[in-house]
Amino acid sequence: MNVQPGPKPRTVKMADGLVASAPEDWELLPPGDAALTRRVKAAGEHWVVQEKKGRRTFSRGVWAPSKTIHSIQATLETERSHPSHAKKQAAAKARRDREQEHYVEDFGLAVKRFLNFHSNFHELQNRLAKLVSQHATPVGSGTVARTKRIPIESRAEAAVIAWMRHQTTCYDDMKIPRVKGKRREIRRMLAQRSKQRLEAYRQGRSIPTDCPLNQALSKNQALSKSLDPP
Repeated sequence: MNVQPGPKPRTVKMADGLVASAPEDWELLPPGDAALTRRVKAAGEHWVVQEKKGRRTFSRGVWAPSKTIHSIQATLETERSHPSHAKKQAAAKARRDREQEHYVEDFGLAVKRFLNFHSNFHELQNRLAKLVSQHATPVGSGTVARTKRIPIESRAEAAVIAWMRHQTTCYDDMKIPRVKGKRREIRRMLAQRSKQRLEAYRQGRSIPTDCPLNQALSKNQALSKSLDPP
């Protein structure tokens, strides 16, 4: 059962809005150990505590019988102390690293296909694709690039527009009225402006030196060089 954090310690808010107290023999298992959480949830009755902030949902732990949690913890500790567990974990990490490497490569290519700059700006295209990919693809980043609900082409476009919104507009400093739909309206306006700016690079037009995209790329390149080891 999914619930929300309650107003007081050891309380939760049910789907119907009612506030309930956790049973006396239950305790809250904090998030962080995926294997333990998975087994506790599979073992029987429990409450999954989730809190929504904006469009994102955060795990706040799992309420379950204390006896169940401690029993499964002990079993896991025994399993993890065996040498075969370390080998299995290392193999799993190597597999995940390979998958991540392949995804970053595929995502970068998708970004370049979306940008599709004129040959005059291929160097800028490659720099922009690298910056967007570095920002969007890390595991756990929570960016649109990590979702599988939309095609990679759509993820690439959304990631570019998001990067440009933060790097080439004054969006981060805007004081947006707390009116329903206003933030979405402003983001759509800025997205349209970003798409128009990209079109100039696709057509190979002469780009003014004060172009926000050109300036953002130059700034990031300078910052990257300053961080390079001597």
